[in-house]
Amino acid sequence: MDAEASGASPSIPFHNITDQPLSLITPLQQSLQRCQRLCFGNVHPGEFPLATKPSIVLHVLTSCDMDPEDLAHLEATCKFFRQPANFLPDFELSISELAALDMCQKRAVFKPMTIEDREMFKQRCGGSWKLVLRYLLAGETCCRREKSQAIAGPGHSIAVTASGAVYTFGANSSGQLGHGNQEEEWRPRIIKSLEGIRIIQAAAGSGCTMLISDAGRVYALGKDSFGEAEFGAQGSKVISKPQLVESLKGIYVVQAAIGNFFTAVLSREGKVYTFSWGNDAKLGHQTEPNDVEPHLLRGALENILVVQIAAGYCYLLALACEPSGMSVYSVGCGLGGKLGHGSRTDERYPRLIEQFQALNLQPMVVAAGAWHAAVVGRDGRVCTWGWGRYGCLGHGNEDCESVPKVVEALSKVKAVYVATGDYTTFVLSEDGDVYSFGCGESASLGHARNIDGQVNRHTNVLIPELVTSLKTINERIVQISLTNSVYWNAHTFALTESGKLYAFGAGDKGQLGIELADRQNERGVPELVEIDLS
Repeated sequence: MDAEASGASPSIPFHNITDQPLSLITPLQQSLQRCQRLCFGNVHPGEFPLATKPSIVLHVLTSCDMDPEDLAHLEATCKFFRQPANFLPDFELSISELAALDMCQKRAVFKPMTIEDREMFKQRCGGSWKLVLRYLLAGETCCRREKSQAIAGPGHSIAVTASGAVYTFGANSSGQLGHGNQEEEWRPRIIKSLEGIRIIQAAAGSGCTMLISDAGRVYALGKDSFGEAEFGAQGSKVISKPQLVESLKGIYVVQAAIGNFFTAVLSREGKVYTFSWGNDAKLGHQTEPNDVEPHLLRGALENILVVQIAAGYCYLLALACEPSGMSVYSVGCGLGGKLGHGSRTDERYPRLIEQFQALNLQPMVVAAGAWHAAVVGRDGRVCTWGWGRYGCLGHGNEDCESVPKVVEALSKVKAVYVATGDYTTFVLSEDGDVYSFGCGESASLGHARNIDGQVNRHTNVLIPELVTSLKTINERIVQISLTNSVYWNAHTFALTESGKLYAFGAGDKGQLGIELADRQNERGVPELVEIDLS
């Protein structure tokens, strides 16, 4: 119901104060009554005339970073919040719309847009700044854009600071570390050639690295091809320093994902482009294996906003923001049921995974492992599907699941983030706890079990288990990253709220960023990496 006052000033009613003789009221009550009359207005005691100070209301809505849905609820319940506010830059916008626009303008990916770009973007999102804000926030939730991050790649690692500096370490046979050589690095080393460029997102593949700047530019290094297999023939040369990808200059990119045989990028406007792996139209287009031109992913996603992409072994997942809510689409190789459609059939064009509707689950974060996938729902439930080898699905067995299935062992945990690798899965809870399950090889799960008096860190885990070794850090974990490759020993990163980075798992190439003792090739428990990402 609209909250309206008599006269020209709409208002929200508060509990009215019944006038009483002052002799019956204590001095403290008299003081409180005077304060209430002063704050709520003298003309109508007990009411707050919103229209008298709309700029204050706008400031409060913006500074509180209100959720777009809350802004929509305000408009639905109060006329004041949906009528034109008569403020710049658009006198016709309501207070709620202006608040949403102000919050959009805080985002690095939004700031460079021209007025024309912003208007086109708003129409693509559905014609409302609240919907634009919803899209931008969804991307931040799942991709940690504009924040520090660590990437555990196949044999090498990337760490991005909050200010946008990039450190790399580990294997470097293709120059993928970006230091101008092909020598391994056992300690984090900053890429000096990127000085003055703020990087906000990174992706790692076998022998290659992609870096995304806050200006939407893409820098590639390592193998000069976007589509070869893990140990396939690489391009004619290697790139040992970050090089701008010329073919993407006309696309403002916010995320990259490197799979086997192909690479995908996501534009600021929510469109997905792919390189290579287009022979036989495997991704909805016909190209050569080493094609270096981006191709728009055809099919159902052409007119749907995508907020996150995730690439695994010959398949791609896309988290989409639709008018009805969030959804997930998949395309590529269906071996092991990893596309989530109830079969093992390949899909040449993106297809909606319908099971989430049956589960009444709103996907918020999607992760693509080598052969299995996972999603975190808005209500904190976790779903996994695909090849269940070593227990990586968390259902207590090694069976394949061809449609998303809720991990019942996590029913009492409200998850906020999930990461998948080569038959391994990590789940991060709202409380900052970390659970892992799957293949225990390389000690990358972070568990140490006592078996017959011997400590064993390589045991497979079929049901989610709390990573107690991370509890001893006494800091909130905000991101987990693990190796997503079937050809490399895995390692894992845990990033804390204060910007500290902990590593464990395989470190034979220096990918942990830690000097190992003689004859050691892994770390079984998390160890602090000497780098500050805050």
